[in-house]
Amino acid sequence: MGAADAEPTDGALVERARHGDPAAFSGLVRRHYRAAYLVALGQLGNPMDAEDASQDAFVRALEHLDDCRDPDRFVGWLLRIVRNRAHNLRDYLRVREATDIDETPVAGPSRTDRDEERAALGQRLTAALAKLNEVQRAVVILHDVEGYRHREIAVTLGISEGMARQHLFGARKMLRNVLGDHAVEEYFRE
Repeated sequence: MGAADAEPTDGALVERARHGDPAAFSGLVRRHYRAAYLVALGQLGNPMDAEDASQDAFVRALEHLDDCRDPDRFVGWLLRIVRNRAHNLRDYLRVREATDIDETPVAGPSRTDRDEERAALGQRLTAALAKLNEVQRAVVILHDVEGYRHREIAVTLGISEGMARQHLFGARKMLRNVLGDHAVEEYFRE
């Protein structure tokens, strides 16, 4: 495999996108959409809202691509935009919320007990994640869901590697206290 076959770096894709290459920005979206979505989901707790926030963040990133000072650290810059967009959307939705709506899922005849248990665990996990601060939530999602290493998390979130480890430790401890050890391991295993 030669150098020509290697995946382009984020920095190279950003530079190509700045010069009008739409395929380059599409490559950045494909590469980082899942992380952006999961960070937004961690803040918002609603998949559709998280999708809206992540898509809006990518549009904003494209519009302000020249503001990305270090193209090799595009993902960190992007995830800051995602967190800001999710925060703004959460505030907007809170203001627009008129009454509480019972969001209890209706079990249909095709749902199995396992699906129901998993859905309930997912709801408990979402509620537990909401109790974490934004940085802890982002660290848990990036590390335990996305598989980022502490060094990558530190660069992405603009914190030290030691702080990334501390945030993960504190977040996991709180999640275990709220959900129990078995529930946390069960959810992240599948």
